[in-house]
Amino acid sequence: MSPPDSHRRARSDPEPLERGRARRALARALLGSALLFACSERAAQQSSPTAPVAKAEPPPTAPPEPAPVCVFDPVSRGEGGAEQASDQCQSVAPSETYEAQFEPAFDSGPDSEEFDPACPAGMVLIEGDYCPKVQHTCKRYLDTGFLARHRCAEFGPPKCLSKERQYMRFCIDRDEYTGPPAPDAGPAGSEQELPLVDQSWTMARNTCQSLGKRLCFEAEWEFACEGEAMLPYPYGMQRDATLCNFDQTNLEEKGKLRDLRRPAAELKECTSPFGVRNLVGNVDEWAQRDGQHTPWRSSLRGGWWLAGRNNCRAATTGHDEYYHGGQTGFRCCGAAR
Repeated sequence: MSPPDSHRRARSDPEPLERGRARRALARALLGSALLFACSERAAQQSSPTAPVAKAEPPPTAPPEPAPVCVFDPVSRGEGGAEQASDQCQSVAPSETYEAQFEPAFDSGPDSEEFDPACPAGMVLIEGDYCPKVQHTCKRYLDTGFLARHRCAEFGPPKCLSKERQYMRFCIDRDEYTGPPAPDAGPAGSEQELPLVDQSWTMARNTCQSLGKRLCFEAEWEFACEGEAMLPYPYGMQRDATLCNFDQTNLEEKGKLRDLRRPAAELKECTSPFGVRNLVGNVDEWAQRDGQHTPWRSSLRGGWWLAGRNNCRAATTGHDEYYHGGQTGFRCCGAAR
């Protein structure tokens, strides 16, 4: 049987076929446009690449300034001067010439090679870490009765009780001040001369200033005596009266004090770790008390030729700034170059 006419018309009608062709053509056109757009974008990116973003550079910084140099004022400033050794430290730029303030004369005489060039002739460089508070324990005393616990025959190992040590650098006279030479004598400071005595604290300070130096502070005097090892005696842990001029007993003659001073040349073994001589015994030496104001700035250090404590930490502070006697002398300190 032949199909109905309606079916024959549906198969033979071209309109649905045309619509399908049109849709497929449109899809192909759209796909081609998308591919063309993608290719154009890629070509544009390749022809004009995006420039990398430059990183911001840190602003230029100025080179660090040199650290200040700590120097010590070579001359005390009188009534308004420094009150303790640490006050002597003045901060200056390294470029500043400090030598212009302190230009001592050097000589090539005997023993000149013993001195550090940082100090003038006759002075010794003291440099290192000082312990402000030291514990010294005596293992054995020489005396009983009235003088018990007075002269220590031997000390135990010292102990630094301070949290921090204090750096010091200065010059100190190698020997006690002997005074200006006589007209017919050798050069000033001759080792055959005796230490100058009958000097008050004020006289000692003024003399040191006149020499372009200053009176030593107690902390400086102690450090020059004991060194970084904190020795109780400048020569060690045991008391030895054969090395230094103390423990003399025949002190008076006809009611007057006998003069038992000795020249420095006779006591060369009474020497501190830094090479400073006769810091204990021979004569009592004036020093300036750290942190004290007038009239309590005076201190006698080291003892004299009697049987006293005669150690590096001992001090007599009961005399005023004008007291003087047949046993009181001094030595000076100054700035290191």
